[in-house]
Amino acid sequence: MKFNISREALLKPLNLVAGVVERRQTLPILANVLMVLDGDRLSLTGTDLEVELVGRVQLPAASDSGEVTVPARKLVDICKSLPEGSDIQISAQDSKVTVKSGRSRFTLSTLPAREFPNVEDSMGTHQFVLKQGQLKRLIERTGFAMAQQDVRYYLNGMLWELNDKQLRVVATDGHRLAMCTLPEKVGVNGDTQVILPRKGVLELARLLLEEDAEIAIVIGSNHIRATTNDFTFTSKLVDGKFPDYQRVLPRSPDKIVQGSRLELRQAFTRTAILSNEKYRGVRLKLTENTLDIVANNPEQEEAEESVSVDYKGEALEVGFNVSYLLDVLGVLSGEQIKISLGDPNSSALLEESDEGDSLYVVMPMRL
Repeated sequence: MKFNISREALLKPLNLVAGVVERRQTLPILANVLMVLDGDRLSLTGTDLEVELVGRVQLPAASDSGEVTVPARKLVDICKSLPEGSDIQISAQDSKVTVKSGRSRFTLSTLPAREFPNVEDSMGTHQFVLKQGQLKRLIERTGFAMAQQDVRYYLNGMLWELNDKQLRVVATDGHRLAMCTLPEKVGVNGDTQVILPRKGVLELARLLLEEDAEIAIVIGSNHIRATTNDFTFTSKLVDGKFPDYQRVLPRSPDKIVQGSRLELRQAFTRTAILSNEKYRGVRLKLTENTLDIVANNPEQEEAEESVSVDYKGEALEVGFNVSYLLDVLGVLSGEQIKISLGDPNSSALLEESDEGDSLYVVMPMRL
């Protein structure tokens, strides 16, 4: 196996593929990236047995075909350290790979390619195509609400729901919930619900670099696969039942507040400075056309902000974790934001407007 490639052409897919490779591995081969050369097509594969990523590169000329696995981190570091615009020559012989560029020469040890694990290649039950920008928006609008290391393992991921040709993604950590629905219908038959694990969501989001380019999604019984011209991404699905998110949405909240998203975000950011560092609680006091935000901490310090809002109705006082509110205001766009509230013990519903594609629910706090 032998080929020439420019540093930039190799570094782009190598960086993304190496991102899947875990630093601490139980199996030595999982620290390696599989390089397969077929004529003038080079493919690079990295996996941690949960997520697999294959990057493809078109070489300027056909070369000696072959396959080999090399240490992912070391190869990335070598390529990064070479000067910009340099050409790299890679050749494999016996159990070593030689990387040459200019006056630099590196010899890396390899492991047999036949030992490299292959993530199951099963047929999917649901297939559809959408634009990368659309998928990126769905993930960006909801990903922050995924749980990180919850014992309820099904919360450490994102629900993808296909229902009546509509794609909706939902994430929750039990304290807040984020939901975004693709406005356009997708051409898919049948309904399904699957949970994509947290790492799968984050890795997939890193691949969505071209807004208008298409990405093909295939959902199977225990895998999801996403394919673009340059990459094939495969992830195992979480085997579990996602909570019924419809039950979390507040039922007919009667107190509707509308205000400037920017003003509210700045006011919350300022009051958060003096909130309790552990619980991050702020008190919202709602009176006609005014929202007062108050934060206290154990050092007896206090912050108070008053924001003009559009509200008619009776007074209400309710506590929230300010970090959760700021997360939502950080992903929403648009000038105005609508907050729907019920009583001091019920959740808040946040959205841009009635026509928006995203909904957010934040549970109240007792302060």
